[in-house]
Amino acid sequence: MRGTTVVEPIDNRLFVLVLQHPQEKKEVLATAATICAALRRAELVVGLSWPNLARALGRPADAGKWGVLYLGSARPAAFGLEREIVAVDRAGTPTADQDAVLRGLEGVVLLDGSWSEAKTLWWRNPWLLRLRRLVLNPRHGSRFGRVRREPRPEALSTLEAAALLLKRLDGGPEVEAALLDRLDRLIADARPARPAQARKAARSNL
Repeated sequence: MRGTTVVEPIDNRLFVLVLQHPQEKKEVLATAATICAALRRAELVVGLSWPNLARALGRPADAGKWGVLYLGSARPAAFGLEREIVAVDRAGTPTADQDAVLRGLEGVVLLDGSWSEAKTLWWRNPWLLRLRRLVLNPRHGSRFGRVRREPRPEALSTLEAAALLLKRLDGGPEVEAALLDRLDRLIADARPARPAQARKAARSNL
């Protein structure tokens, strides 16, 4: 019998906390579980609201040293910044101390669900406003392509978002490549079962 290759989890420094909307669990191409299986420091929690970061994480945490990825109405390309990750204030304007903000992060929260589901998680958890808000300005579009449409060019799947964050903030391109390899396998496995669902509304969070 052919042996099974054991893939060791990636030893990431930046903790990744995924808040998943309950409806996203039903989605064939949901990527949150893949993220947590691939990373040594990651946690997936399912629900709609939590009183604070510590309760969602399951341990004490300094909110000032955490970021949350939420695109919302921000248009990163309009900032004119040559950065793939941009820290913004509550008004959606880039902060002046980009490098300092990103360098000091201990963890990041990802909102996992469709566009509307991510918005629900954002508004039902006001404590997220205490975290450093991040938006992505990716150089390439989502790998989902025709398998699953994204609502905006800068919208990525949760796994792609995690890969980009870790590439820039922790681990470099090798970590990104390892995560995207898992995504490619997930897409390949799901493609035969999803021809009709490819026309569904976009499923992206960030």
